[in-house]
Amino acid sequence: MGARTLTETGTETGTETGTEIGDIAAGRLDATRLAENFADAHPPLTPAQAVVEANRCYFCHDAPCVEACPTGIDVPSFIRKIATGNPRGSARTILEANILGGSCARVCPTEELCERACVHTAQEHKPIQIGALQRHATDWLMAQGTAPFARAAATGRKIVVVGAGPAGLACAHGLARHGHDVTIFEMRPKPGGLNEYGIAAYKVADDYAQREIAFILTIGGITIEYDKALGRDFTLDTLRRDFDAVFLGLGLAGVNALGLDGEEFTSVRDAIDFIAELRQMPKDSVAVGRRVVVIGGGNTAIDAATQARRLGAEEVTIVYRRGPEHMTATGKEQQWAQTNNVRIRYWAAPTCLFGEETTLTDVEFARTKLDPSGQLTLTDETFVLTADMLLKAIGQTFVSTPIQRADDVPAVRNGRIVVDAERRTTLPGVYAGGDCVPGADLTVTAVQDGKLAAAAIHRQLIG
Repeated sequence: MGARTLTETGTETGTETGTEIGDIAAGRLDATRLAENFADAHPPLTPAQAVVEANRCYFCHDAPCVEACPTGIDVPSFIRKIATGNPRGSARTILEANILGGSCARVCPTEELCERACVHTAQEHKPIQIGALQRHATDWLMAQGTAPFARAAATGRKIVVVGAGPAGLACAHGLARHGHDVTIFEMRPKPGGLNEYGIAAYKVADDYAQREIAFILTIGGITIEYDKALGRDFTLDTLRRDFDAVFLGLGLAGVNALGLDGEEFTSVRDAIDFIAELRQMPKDSVAVGRRVVVIGGGNTAIDAATQARRLGAEEVTIVYRRGPEHMTATGKEQQWAQTNNVRIRYWAAPTCLFGEETTLTDVEFARTKLDPSGQLTLTDETFVLTADMLLKAIGQTFVSTPIQRADDVPAVRNGRIVVDAERRTTLPGVYAGGDCVPGADLTVTAVQDGKLAAAAIHRQLIG
């Protein structure tokens, strides 16, 4: 089948020229251009800029920015310390509440959290750059190479953490501070979870994720074993038998499918795998199409589309089934994609994938609308986009199979592990946090889960 183009009304106009079928290639740009495209997208503040910005803060007593932070960082306190020339104290204030404060400063949607709550925003002024100031302080401390916290005397207690993502690392660090011995089992060859494998390379650049983890591990008492998977190498039963407590930071291992014929085409990929490849491989070895379509409306869709463009794709289009106000990607992220010459088309859903043999050529969409009851429905109006690559970013799912391979299992409801306010599951001695439990799928909320679980486990062990 030949590739097709459409008018704005969705009517076919004929055969498109200029794009060969199956034109997927690596190295579309030279090494210098790739290095520029995947360098740190938001350079840090200089010391002088940080002091000027910190002095804009009102240092509110009942600061709404603190309430807006899922980890409860004392924002006015850490900013005041920057203003008064105390970056070490500032960093300690941040890390006391959020041990992954450096990565959160880079990836948190601050425009929707602390900065949105800033009093300057309410006064229609530019909010304080809280994220940039947080990065300034934590980067300064990491550059000194000194750990901010000491480990308490060893207790002899052993806790196992499954998953070395933000939730697992935060839990492990909190327990190690109390003197407990922590073993982390990680199924991948590197720690970090989404910070290492699932975030755009230009957001967490220069191997920062691994440097931050190395900094965290200087506290001691934490051992990470790689290529160890729950349900394959051990079960929940054996963990409960061999350790005093268990924390599950399993993340979301499953990816939703489109459910369309042609999904097996070689250039139809899960966006999260595309992002992981970009983070783990040399940029000039990652293949990308000339015309790329991304399905989805979250940060993963934005990251995949923007990076495809920065790899050298000539046209990249995000297609989302609802309107911009419904996207889980923030307005800032949507603007960022468009700044990178990514087109976003709203109110459309894929209905058919076309190709020749195993090669994708076109994607058909039906326009969508909300019916009187508010349900999303497909209309009879369709259009087709020429594409040699399709990236699926329509959500990830929790895979419960690994925990099911045990005699006793924690309750799972609506696709997530059920936990209470202290992140206890329904199974005694077993806690959970991060994306595998209900809540926002953000690094900062995962850190808070791990922090709360560590405190609860410590109370359980010393009680």
